[in-house]
Amino acid sequence: MAGPSWISKECVKLQGQMTSGATSSAQRAALVALNSDQSCVRDMNKAFHRRRDLVMDRILKMKGIKCMVPEGAFYIFPDMSAFYGKSYNGTKINGSMDMCLYLLGTGHIAAVPGDAFGADNCIRISFANSDENLVKAMDRLENALAQLK
Repeated sequence: MAGPSWISKECVKLQGQMTSGATSSAQRAALVALNSDQSCVRDMNKAFHRRRDLVMDRILKMKGIKCMVPEGAFYIFPDMSAFYGKSYNGTKINGSMDMCLYLLGTGHIAAVPGDAFGADNCIRISFANSDENLVKAMDRLENALAQLK
């Protein structure tokens, strides 16, 4: 938007309120869902817990990675800074963006740079996938990191 800053600031507030709330139809759907059988939620909770443990078990065995166990998300946020300054085929890892690009190109693993969250030493990895794919991803991660010298 272009205009005087005092108007722009007020429009930003208005836009934030208009687009961040749940619509009335979504609120109705949520009400029905919350008052329905919750067994599927319990099943998914168990699946995500199992997936988190699967990924954390592998991550914590990889030399150079530090990571806290998440308690309420389907992401891990490992500290990858031990690999910064290392390189592979002339590509040097200087931060989380470099690490994510390297993992995507070499390991075929998608991750989100931690600098987007104010933590350039970390990357964000989702474990919202099948156990089989998570095992493959951890194998790829381990192999990609082993290539860094």
